[in-house]
Amino acid sequence: MITDITAWAPRVGVETACAAFGVAPRTWRHHRAKRAGELPARPSRATGRLRRPHPAKLDPAEEQVVLDVLCSDRFADAGVAEVYATLLDEGIYHCSESTMHRILRDNHAAGERRRQATHPPRKRPELMATGRGQVWSWDITKLRGPVRGVYYDLYVVLDIFSRFVVAWTIAAREDSEIAKTILEEAMGVHGIPEAIPADRGNSMTFQDVPID
Repeated sequence: MITDITAWAPRVGVETACAAFGVAPRTWRHHRAKRAGELPARPSRATGRLRRPHPAKLDPAEEQVVLDVLCSDRFADAGVAEVYATLLDEGIYHCSESTMHRILRDNHAAGERRRQATHPPRKRPELMATGRGQVWSWDITKLRGPVRGVYYDLYVVLDIFSRFVVAWTIAAREDSEIAKTILEEAMGVHGIPEAIPADRGNSMTFQDVPID
């Protein structure tokens, strides 16, 4: 069929010949170029069939130029979009943004391109109790109320060695004054612990609870 179109095209024109055989002109040109060896074919990843490379595809030398630009000291900390826009402002066009991303992926250079600050690992503080009354821990837990949308706050102070609840109360809100009060009352009954760790919630960061 392709041969027939090739024979008729000079006589009636490409469009008419292709229409007569039900073939798109683009398809005919593609097969004619492939037969003439003008399009080096390569297999498709999806189907395994041979397909021609895109006319605008960069050759290995051109891709290396793009990679050198992207990895240069000037653009080492810049994203692909920023590099693309900067080069266009300077009247330089190597390829599209998507091609830049592909080249970076193919060379295992994709991902975060900015220089990252490094910090030495911080040692997490750990408190260990070998007996009762040394370390207390406390927290606030939400309790569902009698109707939908109503919650109460359960304050609990726990001795981490014995798991004994040294103080607790239920309130209608989170308030550092409430926590301060139950801690002071617990210290009056059970003595002052060596430490009272807590998380960083708003009601748990007050600084005026005496523990000495």
